[in-house]
Amino acid sequence: MNLRTPDKRQEYRVRSYEVRKRILVTGGAGFLGSHLTDRLLEQGHEVICADNLFTGTKRNIDHLHDNPRFEFMRHDVTFPLYLEVDEIWNLACPASPIHYSHDPVQTTKTSVHGAINMLGLAKRLRCPIFQSSTSEVYGDPAVHPQREDYWGNVNPIGPRSCYDEGKRCAETLFFDYYRQHQLEIKVARIFNTYGPRMHPNDGRVVSNFIVQALRGDPITIYGQGQQTRSFCYVDDLIDGFLRLMASEPGFPGPVNLGNPGEFTIRELAEKVIDLTGSKSQLVFRPLPQDDPMQRQPDITLAREKLGWEPKVQLEQGLQNTIEYFDALLKA
Repeated sequence: MNLRTPDKRQEYRVRSYEVRKRILVTGGAGFLGSHLTDRLLEQGHEVICADNLFTGTKRNIDHLHDNPRFEFMRHDVTFPLYLEVDEIWNLACPASPIHYSHDPVQTTKTSVHGAINMLGLAKRLRCPIFQSSTSEVYGDPAVHPQREDYWGNVNPIGPRSCYDEGKRCAETLFFDYYRQHQLEIKVARIFNTYGPRMHPNDGRVVSNFIVQALRGDPITIYGQGQQTRSFCYVDDLIDGFLRLMASEPGFPGPVNLGNPGEFTIRELAEKVIDLTGSKSQLVFRPLPQDDPMQRQPDITLAREKLGWEPKVQLEQGLQNTIEYFDALLKA
């Protein structure tokens, strides 16, 4: 072989190794974490999935166990983790009222201690770190739609506070590490997201309505169903994640990632009934304490900085999600 003309296969292997990252995804067996893990593996990276399986499930990652670039680690982020990685994605935290109200103290610890532990690891490794924050930092907003410069309207002592204030404190920690230690951070504020691999018993409105409709059970609406939400399909959200992480180092966020299309809860219920062909009836229950009446993202910043906006229409996304739950319930 001519030594001045390298073997193209060898050149490819070397180049691939140089761009391949070893990535930690906390909460990687959860709804969002498993979809993110899929995308990172598709890009050719190695992924370590750390999850304590409180709300995540091995079912979400079963298809990955034969992948030589995937590794599962059962771990609770409230305890330190010692690894050598190139990038950290911190997605670990219960994200539905049923789950986080089951153990509110642990929920707060997961957000706060988890952030401290992952930031400490990122500081030691000098690697970028992503934080999955939430639209819940805006509370029951007095500003509509919500922009990133809005400070929110959160009850600090209510039943949802463990999640809302935990995520707000995590954002504080991330930005203090950014300012004090020059750590490269990316903070995304996630609005209502839905899609395959949602937990069937997580109490979130999309999964609730679909499961109830498929079973023919009454569909439970809290209040009169006039509160509004914006629903983003999971594939769109993960695309936003990847674009944010790939953005310039001097842009830490926070960035709203969600679908600005706004629907009432009643409209969503009626659409689910229509798409499933269900004979379920609507039933109305009292509105839970601190449940926000309006939630809609202003995604101007995501459009300008990331070139991102959702592509999947609600009807198509719901159809995909219905097919997933239909198969799950029949299994």
